[in-house]
Amino acid sequence: MSGAKTAVEWLASVAPDPEACRWEWERSPLGVALLPAGRAWDVLILPGELGYPTLDVLTRILDQPGPVLADFGDDRVGFFVPPGTAARWLGTGIRTAGSGTWIVVPYPGRAARGVRWLVPPDGSGTLTDAALLELAMHEAAAGLARQRDGDG
Repeated sequence: MSGAKTAVEWLASVAPDPEACRWEWERSPLGVALLPAGRAWDVLILPGELGYPTLDVLTRILDQPGPVLADFGDDRVGFFVPPGTAARWLGTGIRTAGSGTWIVVPYPGRAARGVRWLVPPDGSGTLTDAALLELAMHEAAAGLARQRDGDG
């Protein structure tokens, strides 16, 4: 099974109707489907100003972080984390998508309107560890503060 096909199966497996999800991806002009968070993954949604530097930190320390989404306005970056993370998250300014919420997900490996993959899923179920993500956020925030203060 190819990477995109495996990723499609992994993502669609959380949909109430996986076949309808695949149909939506393949035939919808938007190229997106709504999927429930909280089953196989939660999503922590960072402001773009913090999300992109956080992803830079993660990619320096991990071979493969979990899937990461961004909106086309670069206003928000969403990191796929283990289910249950959203319910326990205490960070300020971070949106969460967990049990009872839905997110817009583009077809893996294909351009869509409004949202795109920065790190596409590979179908293996790899997610970003929330504690590691938090540490990466702190490092990224410290780097941004140094830049603002003229030290970076």
